[in-house]
Amino acid sequence: MSGFKAKMMLSNSDSPSLFHFHIGTILDIFQSNPLQLNNGNFLDLLILFGALQGFITATLLFSKKRHQSSHLLASILLIISLACLNIYLFEVLPPDVPTAIRILEKVVPLIIIMPLGPLIYFHVRSLAGMSFSFKASRAHFFPTILDLIPSLVFLIATILYAFNAVSSFQPIELEELNLVYEKYVDVPRWLSTSIYLVLTIRYVSKKRLAQTKWVKQFLGVFMIFQIVWLFHLIPYLLPSTSNWLLSYLGWYPIYIPLTILVYWLGINGLVHLKSHRVSTLDEEQMERVVNSLNKVMEKERLYLDASLSLNIIVEKTGLLQKEISGALNQYLGKSFNEWINEYRVNEVKRKLVDPSFAHLSITGVALESGFNSQATFQRAFKAITGKTPKSFRASANIDS
Repeated sequence: MSGFKAKMMLSNSDSPSLFHFHIGTILDIFQSNPLQLNNGNFLDLLILFGALQGFITATLLFSKKRHQSSHLLASILLIISLACLNIYLFEVLPPDVPTAIRILEKVVPLIIIMPLGPLIYFHVRSLAGMSFSFKASRAHFFPTILDLIPSLVFLIATILYAFNAVSSFQPIELEELNLVYEKYVDVPRWLSTSIYLVLTIRYVSKKRLAQTKWVKQFLGVFMIFQIVWLFHLIPYLLPSTSNWLLSYLGWYPIYIPLTILVYWLGINGLVHLKSHRVSTLDEEQMERVVNSLNKVMEKERLYLDASLSLNIIVEKTGLLQKEISGALNQYLGKSFNEWINEYRVNEVKRKLVDPSFAHLSITGVALESGFNSQATFQRAFKAITGKTPKSFRASANIDS
């Protein structure tokens, strides 16, 4: 996803002045305009605005105290926004940019992609009520060193030269190595993000969180981006197509989708997290709550009561209302009514294939199973089984 820094190569004639700082150099920074658009390029401007929005949204999300989901999403936005800012700077910086800015561009890494996959994974887990600790999860972020190597090498070489530890230092040689490194380091970056996306999808499937709209959309847009990235990465790595790709398309096929992703995450992320209340229970506690709920429901068959309410469940189990709601929403990805109706639908299915209930109409079976509304029953049955009650009974009679 990078390769930009490697392309901003210094000429040999520039190298002696890289380490001579004076007041004139500082003044040059303010007198020049390195952020001027080349030929009014609209795409560069779009990328810049996307990066700025990403920074603003990330700041708003970071301001939410003790809200791990927001902080993890903010980190994702920050990483993508920094990458967008990097491509904008690459496109608009003129060749005669002041030396101080050129050095700053090489020492400060803007392309930091390796943490993206783990952040996606832990963001989704946090939505399920799992607490996140960087200390406990730091091993997931060790590969970030791959993103930092070019800046560290340049910084170390600069320091050694400044203290006369090396007799000569040619930045152009580092640039040539950096060009090769930045090209192939995109492979582990893509693989890391893809692997963590798969792990996240498996976690969501196991916890049945895929029913939540935000999680579906969140993972879906990143899967789409991974496909787009792969279609750009393959010709970029092939020597026969690399030069053609960068000459005619550049990095816009990657960074325009990234910019759109920033806008989408910023708007939808804020809306979702504003209405999302993270459960105070950890995963083990939520599992115990759900087991207790299922046990009392199956033992006493409370779902047969058409007037069953959350308050009755609270009285039967001794659990707090917020514990029940939190466990159902975060652990099972269901509302209270969805959870109850699933029991009732299973009861209807059992009775529809039982000959002893053959004398009852489908509506009669539904009423005896706890439903008090035919419309509610029809919707719930179709949503859970994918069939209408009538077609289900007909297929059951054929099979028997």
